[in-house]
Amino acid sequence: MKKDTTTITDNNTGRQLELLLRRGTSGPAVVDIGHLYHELGYFTYDPGFTSTASCRSGITYIDGEQGILHYRGYPIEQLAEKSNFLEVTYLLLYGELPNPQQLDAFTATIRHHTMINKSLERFYDGFYHDAHPMAIMMGVVGSLSAFYHDSTDIRNPQHRELAAHRMIAKMPTIAAASYKHSIGESFVYPNNNLSYCGNFLNMMFSVPSEPYIIDPVAEKAMDVLFILHADHEQNASTSTVRLAGSSGANPFACIASGIAALWGPAHGGANEAVLHMLEEIGKVDNIPAFLARAKDKKDPFRLMGFGHRVYKNYDPRAQIVRRMCHEVLDSREQHKDPLFELAVRLEEIALSDDYFIEHKLYPNVDFYSGIIYKALGIPTQMFTVMFAIARTVGWVAQWMEMIAEPQQRIGRPRQLYDGPGRRDYREMNDREQA
Repeated sequence: MKKDTTTITDNNTGRQLELLLRRGTSGPAVVDIGHLYHELGYFTYDPGFTSTASCRSGITYIDGEQGILHYRGYPIEQLAEKSNFLEVTYLLLYGELPNPQQLDAFTATIRHHTMINKSLERFYDGFYHDAHPMAIMMGVVGSLSAFYHDSTDIRNPQHRELAAHRMIAKMPTIAAASYKHSIGESFVYPNNNLSYCGNFLNMMFSVPSEPYIIDPVAEKAMDVLFILHADHEQNASTSTVRLAGSSGANPFACIASGIAALWGPAHGGANEAVLHMLEEIGKVDNIPAFLARAKDKKDPFRLMGFGHRVYKNYDPRAQIVRRMCHEVLDSREQHKDPLFELAVRLEEIALSDDYFIEHKLYPNVDFYSGIIYKALGIPTQMFTVMFAIARTVGWVAQWMEMIAEPQQRIGRPRQLYDGPGRRDYREMNDREQA
């Protein structure tokens, strides 16, 4: 890695400090401010960490201006078209695409770990019947450390790999069981003769009393969506997993923390929020009024599923899932559903609106993924769960990378304190009365 420096000057004292300028394989250079406080007595202030690189990583690269997303150097467009989810999982974990023998062995390993402990099944009974599936997932995933003591030594590479395989294999089983619990149906055990996504669909929708035939369109759509959601650099949930992991917490607790962060409507919950927004708009005739509200800074209404924190161009994932969305709708009678007609018209109008073009508010992956999930019969409250299944791969890969980093330290951000200055304690009788 090429290294050079940049110099900053403290205008108050005239002192200068030479800072290391780090350059990665792609993307902007990064100013190393590790010695800034020690040398000049300053912290940096960057709310939301919008201009701060919190780590070094070789997993995912994003160029928001150009609309680029790469996994280990491979363009997301190529992976979505030519690969499958377990192959991409291998790539994210190990850095290279597998050969046939490696993929077969990896697939067999994941299938070996799809079951959950029988005692863990009873854990679900402690949740109220209408508990949100994400709440159930957080609790169940966090409890895995109590069942798998042989994979919680984070300094042991074999333990880390075993925990990673278990999380990736069991997440669909845990997710499907969360759904079955919420509707009062019996759990369906994994069928390891099926694909990763086919197995999940079977656990979600099959019942013991009748055969279930997996729809190949649904299976393919879910596989593509899982690839697109597998990782996305240092987003809120991934950063949460890394921060929790930096303390030495066990891997299952770290992933549970990622699930908690993902649940927020500004993150993984955005695709669920899109459907609620469409229901609020109601019909095509109402679109102009709601677009006007979205442009009004004084109006709290937000057009969910448009724009992105990083992408200032068309989200490359959105272009892929948009095509998949129309394929799914065309294969079903559901394309006649008024909600889908509304979504298609909203997309068309927004893409031709000068305001949205000027502000680069293009439909993002959340806008289309929610529509696909609804067309596939996935309940709205399961949308974020679907995201969590896919993103588990990225969380695990990022966690493993962080733990293996030789200079890994506990995350400890600083702050700009703007509270009261020092003051002395006053006895009760000396305090002013309200």
